[in-house]
Amino acid sequence: MSYPALKDITDKPVIWTVSISRLFDLFRDIAPQYDERAHIEPIHLGFEDAVQHIRERLENEHCDAVIAAGSNGAYLKSRLSVPVIIAKASGFDVMQALAYARKLTPHIGVVSYQQTMPELAEFQETFGIKIDQRTYLTEEDARSQINELKAKGIKAIVGAGLVTDLAEEAGLTGIFVYSAATIRQAFDHALEMARFTQTEGRRKRGTTVADSLRAKHGLADLRGESGQMKRVHQSVVLFAKSPATVLIQGETGTGKELAAQAIHRESLQGVNKPFVAYNCGAVAESLLESELFGYEEGSFTGSRRGGHAGLFEAAHRGTIFLDEIGEMPLALQTRFLRVLEEREVVRVGGTRPIPVNVRIISATHCDLEARIKEGRFRADLFYRLSVLRLSLSPLRERVEDIVPLAVWFFKNAQASLSARPHENLHAEMQACGALLQAYPWHGNVRELRNLMERVALFLAAEPLQSLTPVFMSRVAPELLQTIGPTHKTRVETPSPVADSLSELMRRYGGNRAAVAQHLGISRTTLWRRIRAGE
Repeated sequence: MSYPALKDITDKPVIWTVSISRLFDLFRDIAPQYDERAHIEPIHLGFEDAVQHIRERLENEHCDAVIAAGSNGAYLKSRLSVPVIIAKASGFDVMQALAYARKLTPHIGVVSYQQTMPELAEFQETFGIKIDQRTYLTEEDARSQINELKAKGIKAIVGAGLVTDLAEEAGLTGIFVYSAATIRQAFDHALEMARFTQTEGRRKRGTTVADSLRAKHGLADLRGESGQMKRVHQSVVLFAKSPATVLIQGETGTGKELAAQAIHRESLQGVNKPFVAYNCGAVAESLLESELFGYEEGSFTGSRRGGHAGLFEAAHRGTIFLDEIGEMPLALQTRFLRVLEEREVVRVGGTRPIPVNVRIISATHCDLEARIKEGRFRADLFYRLSVLRLSLSPLRERVEDIVPLAVWFFKNAQASLSARPHENLHAEMQACGALLQAYPWHGNVRELRNLMERVALFLAAEPLQSLTPVFMSRVAPELLQTIGPTHKTRVETPSPVADSLSELMRRYGGNRAAVAQHLGISRTTLWRRIRAGE
């Protein structure tokens, strides 16, 4: 096998995938889809064998990122100097695997690396599935857990590649938890990581990072026909004409980064210039400083030879989007203000100012003016960041957008499942409209998207089932829960259909006509269901 030489990798990142289980085949099958964007090589090794192999090759070869999963990924991440991207099964993957396992047996084992999934407790109560969760640290530990589950009479095990291989070795059915969509997401993450690590080298060669740090979303992704969203669209188009700073305010899940990307892409040079996004509240203060401003060689223990360019440098001639700007420590706010005023950065441990030409878009879900009064945010920085302001309304304040968004997200979820397009989807979703519109959506658009993925999965598992309010409330019992504005007041309601009908009868004061209209069924059908104890 021939490997890409160091001189050949400037155009494409080099990524190695590492696995010894059936995940190896999934890596290998998906890799050709990325041939035009990266050199990807699958390595059929694991743990210490993989570490030794990679270390030896790194002496003479270049690799930008490694992709692995589960215990193997954790092992590599702690022992390799190259970035290791760990593919993680999504909640959607887990539900899909459980839905398949449910067809085989009512009692399912789930074996995961290091920690259990607490959300499965509510899941099994809602859908009447008995789930026995176990965790493991080593291969022998995993084998022991599987043997214990087998002794309890469990015949199907959900887990990663190592777990499913061991399950089948024990004569059980192993249900692989990773989907192709999740692995593609890991590939995309590795690609972005690899391209970012090449940023400084590209700048030294006089090239830009426009091809590696692009905004993926535009104005069309800010969906909604409400008056609030129309005003947002108008503001995005207007703000794109100016290089001034923009402050985007809105609750979690309202689409602040989507709006920032849209502003960037609507600008004259947006498509061909870098867009760098960073969450200021996600990392420690010391790391945030080096990430934003970069660092010089020897500035701290473990610093990279030759130093490292920061995000402001990476976004040169483009846009930097700083989410959760209210979480930036005061000491860094002072340094940040200098970037705004002088348009230059000084790396950690350095003295040489580096000119940068960036447009700054920041976002927050908190009240910055209140933080100014509390002494937690600089007033002068606030005024410099908020030359232009954009406010995103919470979903509960634009109820006319809820059903169209639900339809859009449901269609996308069906497509990811390769499911047949649902007949009469618009009419059925409209019948669920009152249920969806009554919910407060504290997680906003993101929460609605996640819920539609869940509904699509369970509807795909029951192809003869219609998308009714009763079905939706069974799949998403939280829609029938009363949630206070601070998330502290929560009145639980049972999830079975009979209890859902009882709750609706209580809500409408025993008015069967109102309940029937809410559910989109006739009063006769409602009477039959109540009498049958549904």
